[in-house]
Amino acid sequence: MRQPTDWDVVAANPEFKALMRAKKRFIIPATIFFVAYYFALPILVGYAPAFMATPVLGPVNIAYLFALSQFFVAWFIAYLYVRAAARFDQQGRDVLAHLDRHNASLKEQR
Repeated sequence: MRQPTDWDVVAANPEFKALMRAKKRFIIPATIFFVAYYFALPILVGYAPAFMATPVLGPVNIAYLFALSQFFVAWFIAYLYVRAAARFDQQGRDVLAHLDRHNASLKEQR
């Protein structure tokens, strides 16, 4: 019987599975939201040009503000990811600690 590889040990670890679920719960919705927000500008300019051309402050209209807001939305999502990444990093360290314990127990058995 072959010895399990490090990947086999990690892939079977419930902490690793929880880490992958947590990352998926953040990354997929954030990506969908940003892509929808990003494409909303050209869609609205195409289908609601009168609304997007509504002046807000002098020559600045809603379309310009919407375009500018995309930078802030991207920065906000990045900020949220940095906060979430701290949790992901801790979960990753827990997975690596489990792997280290597993490898240490194998060495003791030899």
